[in-house]
Amino acid sequence: MLKTILSISGKPGLYKLVSRGNNMLIVESLIDKRRFPAYGNEKIISLGDIAMYTDGDDVPLREVFEAMKKKENGASVVLSKKPSNNELYDYLSAVLPNYDRDRVHASDVKKLISWYNLLVASGMTDFEEEVQATEEEATEE
Repeated sequence: MLKTILSISGKPGLYKLVSRGNNMLIVESLIDKRRFPAYGNEKIISLGDIAMYTDGDDVPLREVFEAMKKKENGASVVLSKKPSNNELYDYLSAVLPNYDRDRVHASDVKKLISWYNLLVASGMTDFEEEVQATEEEATEE
């Protein structure tokens, strides 16, 4: 599911991939459901390709979202209106204890929480990787 959810640099929120065209993607905003083209000159990244820095190997975003979902029982994350950096880092420590304290910034945590809340508000809470199920079926045969 996260492979079709996109972040577009310079535009707020997240976008769902609807279709592909010549040198562009048709995307739909998760906030207001409006559709528009996103062109190749914009920095577009799939949430499925993002990982969080840790002291060991980087952790895919879907695993961080799963940990957040488990901690919040599927609900949105609720922090104070203007959370302090310590409050943001404390929350991230609760869901990803071994995050890299040198490379993960408060703005990254804020964006992570806002993306998670946007996905929950849109009803997209299945963060498991679809490829896993296909691979398990193939190994059983």
